[in-house]
Amino acid sequence: QVQLVESGGGLVQPGGSLRLSCAASGIMFSIYGLGWYRQAPGKQRELVATVTSEYRTNYADSVKGRFTISRDNAKNTVYLRMNSLKPEDTAIYYCNAARTLNYWGQGTQVTVSS
Repeated sequence: QVQLVESGGGLVQPGGSLRLSCAASGIMFSIYGLGWYRQAPGKQRELVATVTSEYRTNYADSVKGRFTISRDNAKNTVYLRMNSLKPEDTAIYYCNAARTLNYWGQGTQVTVSS
């Protein structure tokens, strides 16, 4: 049974930081591409950042220079460090693991507000 469990979301003021974590089980973690996506109210889910099994990273233009994705294969965990947060970053953030199949976590809410 594959599980992806996100944590680390919450309420933060503009300019603040958060680190999201996603712990995976039930997959051979090291061979999967991993990613973070987000969905704001009334909007479609969008890509935030991805990291390949070879540690190549890719970011949405809106988060470049502010967010950092990383993976720890020893802990079966992928992280998203988010700095300089803006109100428009408010969304539910989802973890994804992709190879021949796609797996999703349940999401964690991030709210950026003063």
